[in-house]
Amino acid sequence: MVSVDEMYDQAIELQQKGDLDGAIQKLHELLETDPNYALAHAALSVFYSKREEHEKAVEHARKVCELEPEDPFSFVALSLICQKAGLIAEAEEAMWHARQAQVAAIQKRYAQ
Repeated sequence: MVSVDEMYDQAIELQQKGDLDGAIQKLHELLETDPNYALAHAALSVFYSKREEHEKAVEHARKVCELEPEDPFSFVALSLICQKAGLIAEAEEAMWHARQAQVAAIQKRYAQ
């Protein structure tokens, strides 16, 4: 049986070969096995954004933030995808969360 990590690698390989539809399909297969695989949601958000399917892109970017609430980059990515979708208020809120997560990470690092 193929692991979710291998499925993710296969999806990225498909995308790199120009098969965006195949990559998206493979990532959805992966999510049937592990619906909380954050990297798959992150990749889908980027792939859907490239296809200008903004609603789907935002949905997957939001899921990444839900799964990785302490990761500033997840919120930066959500902000960029929201900007592209014309969701400016949500983009600004996501950037605020990115800054908060970054501050929390710095404080945690230096508190030790």
